[in-house]
Amino acid sequence: MKALRPRQWAKNVLVFVAPAAAGVLSQASYLRSTVIGFVAFCAVSSATYLLNDTLDVESDRRHPTKCRRPIASGLVPVPLAMGAAAVLVVLGSLLAAFVSWRLLVVVVGYAALTTSYSVFLKQVPILDLVILSAGFILRLLGGAYAAGVSVSTWFLLVSLFGSMFIAAAKRHAEKVELGDRAAELRPTLGEYSFEFLSMVRTAAAAAVMMSYCLWAVDGAKVHQQADGPWAELSIIPFVIAILRYAMLVDQGKGAAPEEVLAEDRMMQLMGLGLVALLFIGIYL
Repeated sequence: MKALRPRQWAKNVLVFVAPAAAGVLSQASYLRSTVIGFVAFCAVSSATYLLNDTLDVESDRRHPTKCRRPIASGLVPVPLAMGAAAVLVVLGSLLAAFVSWRLLVVVVGYAALTTSYSVFLKQVPILDLVILSAGFILRLLGGAYAAGVSVSTWFLLVSLFGSMFIAAAKRHAEKVELGDRAAELRPTLGEYSFEFLSMVRTAAAAAVMMSYCLWAVDGAKVHQQADGPWAELSIIPFVIAILRYAMLVDQGKGAAPEEVLAEDRMMQLMGLGLVALLFIGIYL
């Protein structure tokens, strides 16, 4: 179970974003399809983690923290990991096909993209950031296709720039954590300077906040049911969460985004506030 990285499944919550924003999750059929899409992404993403850890087993054994991963430590044999990965890919694909062929295409595309990343693309500067970002966007599209709803242009931009912000923050935190051994353990980190990663984070943070503001002011009106500026008010916790995350990254955190979200109380409070405001506006 640890090798499947269940804490990483938090990223797959993005599958619920498009259906939730469209106001359809109160209907059982849409909710059921979205949950199946979520499970499909969890299965396939865990398969790609098993593959990645298998390919990186030697470098992980030299890493100060990754050496404790189940495959690197020898707790999970490589043949068992590869067999489990194959089963999970088939399971996730079957679940996606049960919902719609569009969701199947997205899930298979996600599996192919992340596999390519694990094999060679993570060694290519810039492209590794783009692939990390694309994974978040595919989750968002997967949720939209699972529920059969459309995704607004502004929401796609929020996902694009938000994922780029997190990807650059992750690389920054990894570079800080590994110090002088960064280039040795992950060659692409040697290509990035702190100034470059800071520039990417700053540009992406500005773009994601602007995109969310435009969606909240304009795009959310399509689905908002309750009177009042609920969508506009959600801008406040969203911006605070982005700024809080940026501050945590400057403190050397952020190598594992799911851990930041699980441990930082302010991030959790802002997330709850954001969800509550949007829920009131769209569903009540």
